[in-house]
Amino acid sequence: MTITYSCVANGRVILVELALTGGSYQDAVSSVLKLVLLKAERKTTARIGSYVYHTLLINGITYLCATDNPLDVASPSAFLDEVSRTYSENSFLFHEPFPPSNSTVADVQQVLGKCMMKYNQSQGEFMISNLKSEVTDVKTSMSQNIDKMLKREEKLNALMDRTDNLQVATKAFQRTTTKTSKKMWWKNFKIIIILSSIFTVIIIILLSTKVIPV
Repeated sequence: MTITYSCVANGRVILVELALTGGSYQDAVSSVLKLVLLKAERKTTARIGSYVYHTLLINGITYLCATDNPLDVASPSAFLDEVSRTYSENSFLFHEPFPPSNSTVADVQQVLGKCMMKYNQSQGEFMISNLKSEVTDVKTSMSQNIDKMLKREEKLNALMDRTDNLQVATKAFQRTTTKTSKKMWWKNFKIIIILSSIFTVIIIILLSTKVIPV
């Protein structure tokens, strides 16, 4: 955010103004001052073209500044508060029906310029601080994501190990079941052979003793 223009106005009459960049602000400022008079609110914000105009209305005096960042509201508000406090003791200057003298205008412009440079520089430091904070947040987020990936990998490896163990156990169970089935079949087969032999012997005995007629 950069404060590119500022002024102090009595109603719609600009008493002092200062622009740090080239370009014409008069038409936009005139529209904003008209809006301030119509709304009669202490603070007003209006976007015209590529600039955002912030105003502070105190006792009929409008303190105005233009910025190039529509998202920043705190810095322009603090700037206008400081400018209004700086000139609160010189309120007679803004209520005179005639324009202030050139020397007074120069003094006011000098103070406006210092305030603008102060807040622009502070905003630059604030942006650097924010950038450092964002870099730190990104590093922290990356570290957390890496930790999560490692934990997920550990869980996946553990799951794969369990799956392998289950497969091994399943194969071992199948082998054991097969062996048991073969043993049971062979045992049952032996029992059938024995029972068949006994039955055959009994039949032969019964036939030989003529218990069963031939």
